Amino acid sequence: MRVILNADDFGRSRQINAAIIRAHKEGVLTSASLMMAGEAVEDAVVLARQNPELAIGLHVVVINGRSVLPPERIPHLVNNQGFFSNDAVSAGVKYFASPRLQNELAQELSAQFECFSKTGLPLSHVDGHLHMHVHPTVFDRVIDLADQYEAHGIRLPNDDLGLALRYDRSQAFLKSVWALVFGLLRRWGVRRLQGHDLEVADRVYGLMQSGKMEEAYVLRLLRSLNVPSAEIYFHPASLPVGEALGPNPVDLAALLSPTVRQVIKERGLCLSTYGTLRDIKRGEL
Repeated sequence: MRVILNADDFGRSRQINAAIIRAHKEGVLTSASLMMAGEAVEDAVVLARQNPELAIGLHVVVINGRSVLPPERIPHLVNNQGFFSNDAVSAGVKYFASPRLQNELAQELSAQFECFSKTGLPLSHVDGHLHMHVHPTVFDRVIDLADQYEAHGIRLPNDDLGLALRYDRSQAFLKSVWALVFGLLRRWGVRRLQGHDLEVADRVYGLMQSGKMEEAYVLRLLRSLNVPSAEIYFHPASLPVGEALGPNPVDLAALLSPTVRQVIKERGLCLSTYGTLRDIKRGEL
C-alpha cells in the first residue's frame, strides 16, 4: 500500500515553512502544497530546492487568501487589498452563477499555475485551500491547467466518516454534511477526470480532523488502511496560528512521531508521492 503524507499551506509563513521542512527531514512527510501568494512563498521555494526529495504541489487559492494577480485585474473577485472572500458558501454560489467572476477566476488560476511554473519545481500535484478546487466552476479549469503544466495527480477528498466518528464524535452533524458533499463532489470529479492523465488516491484523509491530526488518530488511520493508495494531509506549524482548522503543532508532532514511523514500517506501507502513483500506473516502478 502506498501512502502520501502531505502538508498544506507551504509558503504561508516562515514558521509554517520551517515546520514542513522539519517534518520532511526528521519525520515522515513526503510532499507539500505551495501557496503562490503566501507571505513566505520565496522562502518556501528556496527550501524546496534545497530538499528535492520533498514533492511539491500547487495549493490553489480562490477563497480565504490573497490573489497573485493585482486587484485591478480581477476587481470583482478580490477586494482592494487583493484578498478573496472568507465566506466559502457565498463565494461558491457567486462563482457558479456569474460569468464575470468565472472569467476572472480563469485568469487568476492561470496566473497561479504560471507562477508555480516559474519556480522551476516539478509539479507533483494540485489541491486547493478549503478544497475549493473541487468546486464545479473551478475544477474544470484546474484539471485543464494541471494537464497543461504536467501535474502528476490531483486531490479528491475521500475521508472515512465512520472511523472519524469512532475517534471523535464532536461536530458529528457537520462531519456528516462534509462526508455527503465531498462524497458527491468526488464521484463527479472522478467522472470529469476521464481522459486526463492525473492520478487520484483511493482514500484522502484529513477533512474530518482538519486542525487536529493527532498522533492517536493518525495511528488509527495507518492501522486501518486497506486500499492500494491513500493521501493523508496535514497542516503542520511550530506555533499555533489561532485557526481551528488550520496549521498547528499537533499535526507537526504526529509527523515527527517515532510511533507513526514504526507503524508505517510494521504494516509495510510505502511512503509515496503522486509521482510514485503515476510511475506505477505507467509500469515504471
